[in-house]
Amino acid sequence: MLVDFHMHSTASDGTFSPNELVRLVKERKIEYFSLTDHDTIDGVKQIKEKKFIPGVEISIEHPTTLHILGYGFDINDEKLNKVLDQLKQYRYERNIKMVEKANALGFDITLEELLEEANGTLIGRPHFASLLLKKGYVEDRKEAFEKYLKRGMPLYEDKKRLDLESAIEIINGAGGIAVFAHPYQTSKDKDEIEKLLKKMVELGLKGIEVYYSKHTKDMIETYEKLAERYNLAKTAGSDFHGQNTPDIELGIEVSKENIKEFLSLF
Repeated sequence: MLVDFHMHSTASDGTFSPNELVRLVKERKIEYFSLTDHDTIDGVKQIKEKKFIPGVEISIEHPTTLHILGYGFDINDEKLNKVLDQLKQYRYERNIKMVEKANALGFDITLEELLEEANGTLIGRPHFASLLLKKGYVEDRKEAFEKYLKRGMPLYEDKKRLDLESAIEIINGAGGIAVFAHPYQTSKDKDEIEKLLKKMVELGLKGIEVYYSKHTKDMIETYEKLAERYNLAKTAGSDFHGQNTPDIELGIEVSKENIKEFLSLF
C-alpha cells in the first residue's frame, strides 16, 4: 500500500499548499497521509480528509539533527498551540537577523520579498535560497546553501529548538504520539541511536520512522529490530518538500502489516 506520514507544505518549507498536497495525494492514490510541517500546524488545520492524520515535525536541541514527529494530537490543544506560536515568533526574529546579514553582504533582499517567496507563511532557509537564485546572486540553490546558508556560513542563524523532554511531553499532552524521525540524520552509529532511543522511550516516545525515502535496506532492518525491541510503532514517510526536494517523490510503498500498529492508534 502507498502511504506518506511525512511531508511539508508552504506552511513551512514545502512548495505546495496544504490543499495542493491533498490533490497530489489523491492523484498518487495514497491511502493514508499526514502533513508534518516544521514547528507549525497551520497547514494541518486546513485539511479535512477521512484518512488524514494530523502531524507536526519539531526540531530538538541536540548536537546533531534531531527531529520528533507528532501525530494524532488535538489541533486545538492550548499548550501545543502556545509553544508552536512561540517557535513561530523566534523564527520571525531569526529571519530579520538573516535579512540584515544579507543586506550587509550587499544582497538586496527584503522580508516582504521572502514572505512572497514563502506564499505569506513561515520563512525558512529554502526561501532565502530561492530568492538569492531569483535575483542572480547564486547559480543554483545548492550554491546558496554551500556558500551562505548552511551552518557556519555568513547568513546562517540558528533557530530556537525545544529540548527532547518538552517536545515529547507536549505531543503526548495533546493526545498525540511522539515518533523519532529519520534516525540516520541523528547518527549512523547503531549504538548511539539505541542509547538515544532508550532515553526517548523512557520519556514517552511511541514510534520510530522506519520506512523513509533516504533509508537504506540495512538502515530499515536496523530500525525494524529496534522498533520490535522497544515495542514501538513503525511509520513511513517520504519527507516530500515539493520543488525543494526534487529527488524525493510523494508516497512510500509499505505493507499494511508493517504499519498496522501505527494505524491502530488513530
